[in-house]
Amino acid sequence: MEYRKLGKWGIRVSEVGLGSWLTFGGSVQDESSKNLIQLAYENGINFFDTANVYYKGQAEIAVAKAIKNIRRDGIVLATKAYFPMDSGPNDRGLSRKHLFEQCNASLKRLQTDYIDLYQCHRPDPDTPVEETAMAMDDLCRQGKILYWGVSEWPAAAITEACDIARRNHSHPPVSNQPIYNILNRYIEKEVLPACEQEGLGQVVFSPLAQGVLTGKYLPGQAPPPESRAADDKSNIFMGDIMKDEVLEKVQRLRPIAEGIGLTMAEMALAWCLRQPGVSSVIIGATKQSQLDDNIKAAGVKLSEETLRQIDEVMQVR
Repeated sequence: MEYRKLGKWGIRVSEVGLGSWLTFGGSVQDESSKNLIQLAYENGINFFDTANVYYKGQAEIAVAKAIKNIRRDGIVLATKAYFPMDSGPNDRGLSRKHLFEQCNASLKRLQTDYIDLYQCHRPDPDTPVEETAMAMDDLCRQGKILYWGVSEWPAAAITEACDIARRNHSHPPVSNQPIYNILNRYIEKEVLPACEQEGLGQVVFSPLAQGVLTGKYLPGQAPPPESRAADDKSNIFMGDIMKDEVLEKVQRLRPIAEGIGLTMAEMALAWCLRQPGVSSVIIGATKQSQLDDNIKAAGVKLSEETLRQIDEVMQVR
């Protein structure tokens, strides 16, 4: 495993991190979660990401059980808040009230004294960025969180949060968690340059496009049994990427990966990590074989020729 700084900040995270979206606390049972997290840790993964909203707190509870026998100071534990956790008018968003209450709830579910990285799960159009930034600074000063970050925030909001922190001499955001993969590169235009300017590191989710970039889904064929795409509870965000035209392009990546001795998953993760602004790619393994394959992407460097071939298949100019 290799490690990168979280943007310009001193904390280091494993190039491959393990997430719990649609897995721990739900489709992956507690004992399997424990085994996967233990195996990940033994293979050098120190970055574990979850969120309060994943299975309405059950993912955090599952993660807590799994890390119980792991050195707390040996991991970087991340969670998030924003999405509704109940039906009340203040049970959502990035208000000071919601962030304080959900931070305390996450600490209890995670059975820990502090959260290494507390993230704003989405931008909140109903709350001033200043209110959110000040609340996060207070949580830092209270010792409940060490760092704070954002997820899927636009470039302008990220810059605004950093400007507020400078004016107030407060803790700024240190990371952004966007979707980023060979099929979805939107952050390259504005978000990535803004984050590099401000010193935020990217901890990207869905680097394998929910498994599509592994090549296991074939155009014109039903998804394999027990795969995410075959599960109606887990495939709700996969509509656009399961179209035959997308799957055909993905299959054209196979000979490129084989030509350089990599699996398609390894190549897809290494493609994300080619960006110096990317600190970690967050995978969502449900079995040991997936974890073993994905971990191998750490430290892999793709040649300019390989990157050119990938762009050619994806018709990127």
